[in-house]
Amino acid sequence: MSSLLHITNGDSFTERLNSLKIKGDIITWREMLCEGKTLTNVGSESFWKTRFDFLHKNYKVSKSIFIEKTLKEYRSLCNHKQQDEIVLWFEYDLFCQVNMIAVLSWLKTHRKYAQISLVCSGKEDETDKMYALNELTDEKLLELYENKTILKQDDIEYADYVWQLYCSDNPIRLENLSDFENYRFDYLSQAIDDHLHRFPSIKNGLNDMENNILRQALEKKPSNKKKFLSTLLQNQGSLGFGDSQYERAIGRLKPLFSGFNPVRLSRKGKQILEGKTSYYSHMRDSEVYLGGSLKYNYLYNTDNSRILKL
Repeated sequence: MSSLLHITNGDSFTERLNSLKIKGDIITWREMLCEGKTLTNVGSESFWKTRFDFLHKNYKVSKSIFIEKTLKEYRSLCNHKQQDEIVLWFEYDLFCQVNMIAVLSWLKTHRKYAQISLVCSGKEDETDKMYALNELTDEKLLELYENKTILKQDDIEYADYVWQLYCSDNPIRLENLSDFENYRFDYLSQAIDDHLHRFPSIKNGLNDMENNILRQALEKKPSNKKKFLSTLLQNQGSLGFGDSQYERAIGRLKPLFSGFNPVRLSRKGKQILEGKTSYYSHMRDSEVYLGGSLKYNYLYNTDNSRILKL
């Protein structure tokens, strides 16, 4: 076993990293902790049971696939005990940043003496474009690796603290975080802001992502559902979500569309988008979690950018 371990944000980048011939073993973190209930004790039996229940119910993930894809890789991580250097490869978006703080929370507990570094892609040139790792050239990836951020103990403890707050039952505590600039995480502040915008808006009961789905339908008028999904993925800001997450969100909003071939909003959908009426009572579900908080127990006040407890 190498004394160097890489933990990547997904299978496609693991393949890419293999092709770069950088020394060290590679583990893929196969989770999407930005969705569904999370517990603070990453890797515990209760943690994985909670995650499986969510993935099975909402994404029809079978037990055998969960064991094969996620748990096997996690056990492999557990077996890599000798590495004195661990490098994390993550991206700027909410999806990646939540996974990243969970991994750092686990490392804080289980790999106390390893040197932990971070390679995080995002703003890589003078344009406004934010880059995923796989969008970068081999030369750029090697340059990022060469200049990786070595995390101090304070950074790791802060990431763990943010993870604890993410898993708490009250998002208002996350909202009150203000010292991101003291730590070496360039994109964590934006990710937490994006997370808070996932609570339903006080104006119409839909969150930022759901309002954007309606807005893109109205403005872009996609000719079919496939083009609609493509439009949403391209215009989602810094969420970093995939097809399956958008499919689920569209399913929840289906009554607000008159059709998907072409994609058109219903009269009710337009009224809700304009804030003339609220869809909160139709969306409310007492089993939907964002981290450790029940999504519909809170509202996001867009006028003062604050979370309200119901």
